[in-house]
Amino acid sequence: MTLEQTRYEKLFATPVFRFRVPDHAAFNAALLEEGAGMRADTDGAAKSNRGGWHSEGNLFDRDTACVTRLRRLATEAIFAANERIGAQAPRESLALKIFGWMNANPKGAFNAPHTHPGAHWSGVYYVAQPEIETGNSGMIEFVDPRSDLPNWRILQAPPFRMKQKLRPAPGEMILFPSYLVHWVYPNDTDDERWSIAFNATFRKART
Repeated sequence: MTLEQTRYEKLFATPVFRFRVPDHAAFNAALLEEGAGMRADTDGAAKSNRGGWHSEGNLFDRDTACVTRLRRLATEAIFAANERIGAQAPRESLALKIFGWMNANPKGAFNAPHTHPGAHWSGVYYVAQPEIETGNSGMIEFVDPRSDLPNWRILQAPPFRMKQKLRPAPGEMILFPSYLVHWVYPNDTDDERWSIAFNATFRKART
């Protein structure tokens, strides 16, 4: 052998985190009740939702116990992610703003491809995810942000896949960089799919 490999590095990797809330049944039931009440009061907003309901305003302005707990869990996940990626900024130097909303996708509804400009982290907590073993129903799909990837298809190499699908479960939270293009497949079941999405944005804390 005339060549020796000295190192293998992964540059510019995109971090995606998955968290799980233990014993989430009662918690999710409370969130569903909260969402049903909100949905009864408003027609919702038109964002990436296609055929589904998207709540208006910032969910985290509500002070109910379940929403307060979710905000705490989201904050915990956000700073855990910061630590895991090696963020050097001390927690106390950052002012965090979290903006959240509820999504309800009945049969046939989906969320079109989109990003969340201006935020740092985006996340989704899954309240009700209809069970399905095959197919793409309700899956979230991420699109690789790197350019010129179609040219790499010939190699069929996992590091250069253009898309990655995840099948979430109730009680799970997924956190990802807000610039990452993502979308949600249509719900093919008769049961509604409920989730809570949020954006996390940092500013320098006032001293």
